[in-house]
Amino acid sequence: MQGKIRSYGDLRERLMFYADETYQEFAKKGILTERPILGVKIPQVREIVNLVSRETYLNFLNIEPVAFEEVLARGMIIVRLSYAEILDWFDSQVSYFDDWASCDTFCSGLSRIVKKHREEFLELKIEKLLGSDGEFTVRTGLVLLKAAYVEPDYLALIFDRVEELIEREEYYIRTAIAWLIAECFIKYPKVTLGYLKVSKLPKWTFNKTISKICDSYRVDEEVKDLVRKMRR
Repeated sequence: MQGKIRSYGDLRERLMFYADETYQEFAKKGILTERPILGVKIPQVREIVNLVSRETYLNFLNIEPVAFEEVLARGMIIVRLSYAEILDWFDSQVSYFDDWASCDTFCSGLSRIVKKHREEFLELKIEKLLGSDGEFTVRTGLVLLKAAYVEPDYLALIFDRVEELIEREEYYIRTAIAWLIAECFIKYPKVTLGYLKVSKLPKWTFNKTISKICDSYRVDEEVKDLVRKMRR
């Protein structure tokens, strides 16, 4: 199926056309969402969004997404908007997250523009995300920190915000913390090692961080041996 997508009905029809039952079963095992999963791979969803006419973007964003892939597509549309428009639509997109994949895909798409507006975006969005009660709202803040803020000027802030979340027990928050701190270590091992030595992270989160560091091909084996000894 080719040609521009000019209505939301066309978008849904295109997603259904490319749905794959085998991939659907695979995706259901790894993406725990309350939404129906059609079975369209993320690169294919992106190709479909490429066919959406720009003049229809804002109309599409006013329609409630149903399937998991519709949430993905909605996020891919938002990251194509101007920065001011992204700020307007950001909160509504986050409200649809109930799984790691839609959250992380959106954050990855946003990383380039967030890097251009770090200070403002931190104040307007990320600080509020991290203070939320919602599991995937907090995860969004953490994944955006990983995507756009792992730089020397923000390491202290990252460590402080992570420590403020040590009482949060939700799985997708703790895995995001581990992923974030591992990325800090990979890029800035000396400073992050100093943090890990005094960190109050829960045992599970701390050990998951160590595992993610050791899984990275960007860390030397000698360093991995040192880090493994820190497991609690």
